[in-house]
Formats: sequence, structure tokens, C-alpha cells
Amino acid sequence: MASPMEQFVVTPIIPLGKHFAFTNAALFMTVAVVVIVGGLMLATRKRAVVPGRGQSAAEILHEFVGTTIRDTAGQEGMRFFPIVFTLFMFVLTCNLLGLIPGFFTVTSQIIVTFALATLVIGTVVIYGSMKHGMHFLGLFVPSGVPKWLLPVIVLIEVISFLARPLSLSLRLFANMLGGHIALKVFGGFVVSLGAAGLGFALLAPLPLAMTVALTAFEFLVASLQAYVFTVLTCIYLNDALHPGH
Repeated sequence: MASPMEQFVVTPIIPLGKHFAFTNAALFMTVAVVVIVGGLMLATRKRAVVPGRGQSAAEILHEFVGTTIRDTAGQEGMRFFPIVFTLFMFVLTCNLLGLIPGFFTVTSQIIVTFALATLVIGTVVIYGSMKHGMHFLGLFVPSGVPKWLLPVIVLIEVISFLARPLSLSLRLFANMLGGHIALKVFGGFVVSLGAAGLGFALLAPLPLAMTVALTAFEFLVASLQAYVFTVLTCIYLNDALHPGH
């Protein structure tokens, strides 16, 4: 049985020099972008007053992200709609594409999820600093804290803020990695038992049933993790709008 970790190996497809290459990860990120842009353009090409199924799905996704932003960051947070909607669609599409046999799961790579998380935190810092100036530092100074306790609290708040990109990226990475490893292991059990003889082959339906159940569960996890990433992004962006505690 092939190693469960083999599916996460980044392999070069087109060499672009001594230290650069177009890899399978880059390929499926490109596929995800094409699917998103092409799908949304196809769904909204008619822009009918009474939408069809494709346009309805696009409008539902649009309103879902918009509602999430308004619920977490208020109406003012809608200025971040383009970046939040882009992140949600990219993470969701990459997660779902990774469930297709033979496809590469981009979000199982920590460098990808960390880059997305860094983009979010970078947006918070840059926008918050541009809008509020030095008042943005109020994010690290909770109101009502005694002055003698401020150095400790500020240190804790700074460490917590710096840990955000790590927690945001690790959550998505670990869930996608763990789920795909479990699918690979149980799928390997099916093949191994089927090839081990008639007696063992009779047991093959057990891991097969588990594989089917895990696949259904992974579809749920793929959607849920995209939603969690979006909600946390909105919460962090709210700090850029309202840095005071």
C-alpha cells in the first residue's frame, strides 16, 4: 500500500530555472481560480430578474458571505467584501477539488494556508494603521485594566495577535491533512483485503463503508473549514475597523 503521505508531495511539472518550477500545487491553485472565475461568470452571464439555478447559487454565495461580514464586523465591514469573498471561494473550491480522486489538495500545504492567513493579518495591520494611526495600538490595551497590570496584559495581547496567523493557518491545514490521510488509509485497507484472498476479501466491505462515510464527512469538513476561515477573517478585520476593546 502506498504511503498516505505520498498524496501531499509537491512535485515540479514545468521547470522554470534552477530553483523554480511550476508544480502540481500551482497547477491546482490555477484550476481553482479558473473554476471560480469561470463558474461565476457562467452563472451570472444572463443577470435575469428571475434567476436560474446557476445565478441563484451565485447569489446565495454572495449573500452568505455578505451576511457573515455584517454579523461579525457590521455594515462598515462590507468594504472588505472583495477580499473575504475571494478567500472564501478559494478555500472552499480548493477543499472540494482535493476530494476528487487524483487531484491535489492545495489547502493541505501549510505554506499555502499560512500565506492566506498572513494576507488577512497583513490587511488588518495595514488598514488599521492607515485608518487609526497610533490609536490602532489600542487593540493591545484593554480598557479598565489597572495600570500596574498593563505590561503583562499588553504582552499577552501582542503574543495572541502574533499567534493569529499560526492558528488560522494550522486549523485549516490540519483538518484537510488529517481527513485525507484517513481516507487514504481506509482506501488502502480495501485494496489490501481484496488482494489478500477470499477470506480477507469478505472483510473488505467494512473499510469500504468507512471510506464512503469518511468521504461524506470530508465534504462537510471542506465546507465547514471554509466557513470557519471566513468567520475568523471577518473577526480579525473587525479589529482593523474598531481596534478598541
